[in-house]
Amino acid sequence: MACQYFESTENGAKNFTIALPKLTFGRGCLEEAGKRAKARKMTKVAVFTDRILSQLPYLQTLQNSLNEAGIDSAVFSEIQIEPSDRDVLAGANFLKEGKFNGVISLGGGSVMDTAKAAMVYALYPTEFTDYFAPPIGAGRPVPGPVLPHLACPTTSGTGSECTSLSVIRINDLNTKFVMASPFILPDEVLIDPVCCESLPGNVVASSGFDLLCHAIECYTSRAYTTWPHQEDPIKRPLIQGANPWSDLAAAEALKRVGKHLERGVSDPKDHEARDSLCWAASLAGMAFGNSGTHLPHALSYGVTHLMQDITTEGYEVASPFVPHGISVVVNAPSVFQYTSEEAGEAVSGRIIDLMRKTGMPNGLSGVGFSPEDLPDLTKSAIRQKRAIANAPRESNETDIFNIYQNAVSYW
Repeated sequence: MACQYFESTENGAKNFTIALPKLTFGRGCLEEAGKRAKARKMTKVAVFTDRILSQLPYLQTLQNSLNEAGIDSAVFSEIQIEPSDRDVLAGANFLKEGKFNGVISLGGGSVMDTAKAAMVYALYPTEFTDYFAPPIGAGRPVPGPVLPHLACPTTSGTGSECTSLSVIRINDLNTKFVMASPFILPDEVLIDPVCCESLPGNVVASSGFDLLCHAIECYTSRAYTTWPHQEDPIKRPLIQGANPWSDLAAAEALKRVGKHLERGVSDPKDHEARDSLCWAASLAGMAFGNSGTHLPHALSYGVTHLMQDITTEGYEVASPFVPHGISVVVNAPSVFQYTSEEAGEAVSGRIIDLMRKTGMPNGLSGVGFSPEDLPDLTKSAIRQKRAIANAPRESNETDIFNIYQNAVSYW
């Protein structure tokens, strides 16, 4: 097979490993939750969701399904968008006090990430940063399995249902960081596009740009063969660089978001478009969960670290708040201009066109930043070492500064 991945590099990885949850996709499949949970021998379930979803019919659908299967459940809904260590530790206490033998997450990436991390701290308590990589943490691996987890996404962007990652804001550092462990990959996933019908158009746009960037970053990240060989296969990270599997999933996700994002944003009754975006989000999650993202996501953390006095229409979150998909995409056109020349210009131009057609902010200036903020943004983002190293081109602080500078405005 003619493929760049099968050409060895000195001391580089020789193998790649793919991990995926059991996955069901289709309108109405949330009603299967009870039987799915029962098959995994869940008898007392902790349902993680957020305050808004707790008032919507999807939670009732889930609870009815659990009741019909004879499964007891209790709801934990104290989860904010862009969750912090405070949310995680509250969720961990909920799990410990309730003595549950299973978890179901119903929500977007914030809910699913909180559920993943809360199980870790409930079962394996330690200093909060221990499970996060240096320079902010000790890089301690999660010691063992967590509770059985059935993930039910209600947005079409994060792909968290298909990843072994949890992105959490550490309040003392006021920045998001990533916990990674094969043990926190959900066991099973129910992707019911009905749960995305009520999303406002700008939420569909924001989450759609998150999945778009997941897919492009996976497709353009360093090949797994360029990462160091791991002698112990059990310790091989799933954030391993691009590989033949991640390419397949990312390419299909890109086709779908390119065809259906504008339609899904503009018409909530366009089931073909919104269903396709749901599937694309999970495909992109499968891709980046087995390869990793790079510079757009690394730079997004600087944005959410330093944002001030800004809110986003469609999100009931107090200032300051920039949705994750927006914090990623405002830097993406500049990143792809930097990582590639001719192809980068084409990709950048297409993203900018989609941003304008879907009402996204005009680069960093559109989310409240000015050229005076660039040094601080750079100092914040440079801490995201693994993501920066996964890019196809090496980057130092000067490079990161220049990328931010070119991202201040696009039109």
